[in-house]
Amino acid sequence: MATQPAANDTAPRAEFRSMFEGTEDDWKIIGSEHAKHQQERQPDVIMEQLARLGDMQVGFRADQLTHSLMCGTLARRAGASDQEVVAALCHDLGKAMSIPNHGAIAAEILRPYVDDYVYHTIKWHQHFQGKYYYNHMGLPTDMRDQFKDEDWYEFACKLVDEWDAPAFDDEFDCDELESFRPEVTRVFSRPKKMVG
Repeated sequence: MATQPAANDTAPRAEFRSMFEGTEDDWKIIGSEHAKHQQERQPDVIMEQLARLGDMQVGFRADQLTHSLMCGTLARRAGASDQEVVAALCHDLGKAMSIPNHGAIAAEILRPYVDDYVYHTIKWHQHFQGKYYYNHMGLPTDMRDQFKDEDWYEFACKLVDEWDAPAFDDEFDCDELESFRPEVTRVFSRPKKMVG
């Protein structure tokens, strides 16, 4: 059963109860409200999800929030772009939903907001990490090599080798999560493209 909107919620709403009945005016309302949500709420959603990673230790010395903050801090201190800092910060965001395919989940979260090289890097970053640990799991450590001709290969190596792989020190002086709000807001407040 659908819940009713709060009585004090005066945001405009489409009139239809089925997409089959939607009018142009309905879709203008929906489009406007989606854009408003993107600008006003989406960065907060990302920040809230990042904060929740603090509850995930999953066997590492540093919890997943600390790991993410260290990655973002290393990227920021290296002079990375906003997209690249956010990629470093959010590369493991998918772990909140599923660890085995967390790269693909994080990549899809980022996809509308970032350039393709960032999307592909996040999607496949685990194969790049595999250089350091896949042998302990009975997997080949050269899985990154299948991507060596891709235009995003160098950035993927940089993200993993310089920011991700070294970022498990629970005593590292990371920048605070809130300090990343400006980059998160600039990246997540306006989609670059629609993804179907």
